[in-house]
Amino acid sequence: MELRQLKTFYTLASTLNFARAAEAQNYVPSTVTMQMKALEEELGVKLVDRLGKNVTLTDTGKTFLRYADNILCMVEEAQHALKQPGELTGTIVISADETLCTYRLPAVLQKFRQLHPGVRLIFLPLVSPSLKQSLRDGDVDVIFMLDEMKGESGFCGEKIREERFCLLAAPDHPLASRPALAIEDFHGETFLLTEQGCSYRSFFERSLSQKGMAGITELEFHSAEAIKQCAKLGMGIAILPEMAVSEELKRGELISLPWDLSAVSFATQMFWHEEKWLSPAIEAFIHLARDLESSP
Repeated sequence: MELRQLKTFYTLASTLNFARAAEAQNYVPSTVTMQMKALEEELGVKLVDRLGKNVTLTDTGKTFLRYADNILCMVEEAQHALKQPGELTGTIVISADETLCTYRLPAVLQKFRQLHPGVRLIFLPLVSPSLKQSLRDGDVDVIFMLDEMKGESGFCGEKIREERFCLLAAPDHPLASRPALAIEDFHGETFLLTEQGCSYRSFFERSLSQKGMAGITELEFHSAEAIKQCAKLGMGIAILPEMAVSEELKRGELISLPWDLSAVSFATQMFWHEEKWLSPAIEAFIHLARDLESSP
């Protein structure tokens, strides 16, 4: 068992995506696949279930993750003990929902690790309703949220970047060729939505209700990737942030429907607890995330 295999497994367990895990470690995806295969063969167990580029941890994988975390922690502590004075060390716990975890944060995490290898990064993917509570409880140091701009008592935070949204359908969907849409056109359609409590889902449902749509038929998902795949198969209409579907739109695999979403004013935002002492490592991470994510 090699240390690099444990790091790959830990990164894959954090991102739940082969491509993002490869990006975070500056690998090609095939290297992640090869290392995971070798690790599973050596252990004689299945650690992850592969769903295309995405993965879920098996029960065995969840158990092994605790040991991998402990091993990597001990190795990093040993490395920290040998670091030169003045070099950043410590641990930062970061959390975000699945969409930001997949499409916004890997580049930030990768860049931070390159600049500050002595700092241990722990990433905890959480569903949107749990993020603020995890910050209040002190379980995480920094959270990222995709939400409407509004003040939050007890938190310090700032907007990283505004996010555009799209109403999406497969190219052969009956509504895809329409030059304009009215609320009546959605009657009988199935909407592919994120979990209850997701901020932009709630906004979209409210907007439909205000336009006179009493109820909708829906399928609920916890993954933007699953929503995309189902939308491409023509199973329904999806609403997703543009960052999650830019490649599919370029390739023509999904079509943006002519429905005005300009009132959807959401942004990727970063928060930390106002009473928490910010270590030099946390401050460095906040500055890097701010600078990197606000760049074009």
